[in-house]
Amino acid sequence: GADVAQVQQTLMAYMAAIAVCQLLYGPVSDMFGRKPPIYFGIGLYTVASLGAAWAPSIEWLTAFRFLQGVGACASMSLPRAIVRDGYTGAQAAQLMSLLMLVFSISPILAPLSGSIVLQFGDWRVMFYVMAVVGGLSLLLLLFGLKETRPKEARLESSLGGALRAYWQLLRDWRFIGLSLIGAFGMASFMAFLGNSSFVYIEHYGLTPTLYSLAFSINAVSFFAVSQATGFLVGRFGLPRVVRVAVTGYVAAMLALLVLFLAGFDGIWTLVVLMFIAFGFLGLVLPSTGVLAMEEQGEIAGSASALMGTLQMVIAAVVMGIVGAFTDGTALPMVIAFAACAVATLVITLVTLRSNPRPIATPAAAPAE
Repeated sequence: GADVAQVQQTLMAYMAAIAVCQLLYGPVSDMFGRKPPIYFGIGLYTVASLGAAWAPSIEWLTAFRFLQGVGACASMSLPRAIVRDGYTGAQAAQLMSLLMLVFSISPILAPLSGSIVLQFGDWRVMFYVMAVVGGLSLLLLLFGLKETRPKEARLESSLGGALRAYWQLLRDWRFIGLSLIGAFGMASFMAFLGNSSFVYIEHYGLTPTLYSLAFSINAVSFFAVSQATGFLVGRFGLPRVVRVAVTGYVAAMLALLVLFLAGFDGIWTLVVLMFIAFGFLGLVLPSTGVLAMEEQGEIAGSASALMGTLQMVIAAVVMGIVGAFTDGTALPMVIAFAACAVATLVITLVTLRSNPRPIATPAAAPAE
C-alpha cells in the first residue's frame, strides 16, 4: 500500500548506508584483517534480507533496507584493499579491471534476474533470494578467499590510527585527485543507470526489450574495454593510460553535447558516442583506482573506503541533479555527462601535471 515516493526512500536508505558505512569498514579491516568485517557485512546483509522479506510495513522495509546497505558495503569497499595487499602496477590494474567487470555487469543482469524471480511470487520472494545469495557468499568467503592482511601488518593499526589515516588521506592531494577522477567518471555512468530507462523508453519510444539491448551495448563497452587495462598499463604505465583515457572520454562526451545542442537528438547519436565514451571510461576507473592506492599499502582499507565513499556521494549528487532537471528529453543527462567529463579533465591536468614517483610494476604473492 505504499506510494512511489515511499518505495524510492527504501532505495535511498540502502544507497546512503553504502556511501557512509564504507568509512567504518576500511579502518576495521586494517585493524582486524580483511575477512572478519566481510563476514560481518555479508552476515548482516543476509539477516536484513530476511527482515525485509518479513517487513509488515514500508517503514520496517526501509529500516531493513538500510541495514542491508550497512552489510553490503563491506563486500563493495574492501576488494580494492585486498588487491592492494598483494599486487601493484600492471597486475593490480588487471585485477581492478576484473572487479570493474563484476561491478558493472551486475546492473545489466539485475533487471533480467529480478523479472525472472518475480515470476515465482511477489516482492517478498526477491528478498528471500537475496538472503540465499548472502548465504552462498558466506560460503565463498569461507572457502575461496585467503586473508591478505597478515597479523604483523595489523600491529600498528588502531582507532586513533584510523582517524590519522583519514586525515592523512584527506591531505594527500594526489590521492584525493585520483579518487575524484574516478568519482566523476563513475557519476556519469550512474547518471546513465538512473535515467536511461526514461530517455530510451519514454523519449525515444523503445520497448523494454529494445531498451535492455541499447543499455547493454553501452554497458558492455564500459566493462569490456576495462579488461585491457592490465596490458596497457604494463606497456605504457599508469599515468599515461589515465591521461589518454580521460582525453578520449572527454572528447566523446563533449562531441555528444555539441551534437545535441545543434539539434541532433537521435538515439544513434547517443548510443554510438556513449559507446565510445564508456569504453574510455572503462580504462579510467581501474587505472585511477590502482594509481591512487599505490602508496597506501599500510592503510589500504581506509584508502579504499574513502575512495568508495567519494564515488558514491558524488554519484548520488549528480543523479539527484539530473533528476531535478529532467524534462522528458536526453539533454539533461547529456549535459551531466559533459560536466562530469570536464571535471575529470581538469582534475587530471592538476593531479598528473607531473609524476615524480616511479610506479611499481612487480607483483607480490598475497599473504596466506
